[in-house]
Order: sequence, then C-alpha cells, then structure tokens
Amino acid sequence: MIRRKTFTLLLPLALLGCAAPAVYNAQNGQVALRPASAALVRQGDQAFAEYRAKYPISKNQSARARVYRVASKLRPVVNLPGTNWEFEIFEDRSANAFALPGGKVGINTGLLEIARTDGQLAAALAHEMAHVTSNHAQTRLQNNQMIAVGGALLGAALGGQNSEQVSRYATGAGNLVFGRSFSRAQELQADRIGTIFMARAGYQPSEAVDLWQNMAARGGQGTPEFLSTHPISTTRIKALKDFLPQAKAQLR
Repeated sequence: MIRRKTFTLLLPLALLGCAAPAVYNAQNGQVALRPASAALVRQGDQAFAEYRAKYPISKNQSARARVYRVASKLRPVVNLPGTNWEFEIFEDRSANAFALPGGKVGINTGLLEIARTDGQLAAALAHEMAHVTSNHAQTRLQNNQMIAVGGALLGAALGGQNSEQVSRYATGAGNLVFGRSFSRAQELQADRIGTIFMARAGYQPSEAVDLWQNMAARGGQGTPEFLSTHPISTTRIKALKDFLPQAKAQLR
C-alpha cells in the first residue's frame, strides 16, 4: 500500500520535471529543425490572420523596409521544411515581437526603437524564428498537458472528496514552478539559437547582447524572475555572453 501510494505521488513529479529539449549540438554546431504539425501550422495561420484583422498594421515605409531587409538575410539560413516565413509590422509602442507555427512573425514598432541597428533587429527576428524552428509551441502544449495530468493525479491521490480542488491547486502550482521555468528555458534556448542564425546571415552575434542591454536600460522589469515566463535581462545577457564563442564560430 505504501509503495503504491509512493509511486502515485512520484509519477506527477516525474511528469512535471521536464526541460526544454536540446536543439543545438555543441559538438558539431548543428541546429535541430523541428517542423510543426500541419494542424498546428493551420492554427498559427488562422491566429495570425485574426491578429492582423484586429490590430493596426504599420504604414511606416522606412520601418517596413528595415524589417524586410533584415528578414531577407535571415530567411536563406533558416531552412525549416514546410515553412512560409512571413513578417508583419504592427503599430504598437510596446517593445515586443511574436512568432507562430508555420513561420508567421509579428514585430511591434516599439521594438524598432530598442533595436537600434540592423544587427540588433536581426537578433530579435532570429530569436522569434528560433522559437518556430525549435517547435516551441508544440513542446509547450505537451508540457502544459503533463502539468495538468500531474495535477489530476495528485488530486486523485491526496484529495479524497476535495480531489477537484486539490487538482486545481496542484495544477496552478505546477504551472508556477514548472510551466514558467520551462518557458524561461525556451526563451534562453531561442536566444542562443537566434545568435547562430544571425551569425550565419552575416550579423555579429554580440549585437544580441547589445539588444538586451538596451532592453535593460529601458527598465520595466518589475516581476521577479521565478514568477515570469521570460528571464530577466541580466540573465539573458549573461547567458548570451557565455554562448558568444560558439555563435561567432558560425559567422559567414
């Protein structure tokens, strides 16, 4: 009885103890490319179309030309099968960008103020492209599903009549402890893979460090890192600096 209950309790913890799968081989410098499923690509296309219809698209021709210029250098070095890279610029002062399965990338005009050079913009775009090539959307979905399963199992094992409530609490705790740390690991992974892509496109990987130093100088990091889905700027800067020798080896 004790053994059976111990196994029941350990199973959710094993499910929750996940890490972002490796996509970079340090031995040979190769980046693993992981295409999304056709269903996920369709969802990405639909979400991007809905976003375009809802939010204003920038008509600033200088901004658009700049994004397309940098994207045109990155596209040839990021050969993900079945991917139709598409970049859109949205009129939004927040310094953000996003990517969806299938290669749809959105860039806010506010990011163009932070990314002061083409190299810094390349770092931002390559980061988003790395999310797509690593199929981070799929692995995040799988991780969330495992957290939900872990919460349900803990609820069944410990909750008794309150199993549903225990399950909700356990799932919430799993998202806080494991889900957000998983997301932060994906962000750091995309940072590293992004520097490889930008180096292959002819940009200096050190400009990725410059980009995040600009972000840090702007401020606005009010949430403690362990509560956030993204690493704080100082964490990203240190990780990027540590990875620069490997990224610079990819310069072409």
